[in-house]
Amino acid sequence: MIRRMCLLIIGLISLGLAIIGIIVPLIPTTPLLLLAATCFVRCSDRLYEWLITQKHLGPYIKNYREGKGIPLSAKITGVILLWTSMLFTIFFVVPLIAVKLILAGVAAFFTWYILKQKTLI
Repeated sequence: MIRRMCLLIIGLISLGLAIIGIIVPLIPTTPLLLLAATCFVRCSDRLYEWLITQKHLGPYIKNYREGKGIPLSAKITGVILLWTSMLFTIFFVVPLIAVKLILAGVAAFFTWYILKQKTLI
């Protein structure tokens, strides 16, 4: 019972963060949805079925499971939003050069990660 409740809570938190990640480029949507699906499959068949058949979230999981990749439009949008938010933060928010360099490195890493994924056609 306690295990099931913990999995449910972790799944719901992951799902919430994944939904936020659709809008905020630095939060990885697909891994969080996969974590939520993994938790739900172990604690609630109803939530798992809802998640994988949900109109907007289900395709993330299905495309990943089937190895189809990321749509080109999502790659372009993700990279543009990533760099827009990072450059704004680097030039207008963060005063420390070391932190600016770390942020640029994080942006470069996630850009590489997004672009190396298979493109869904």
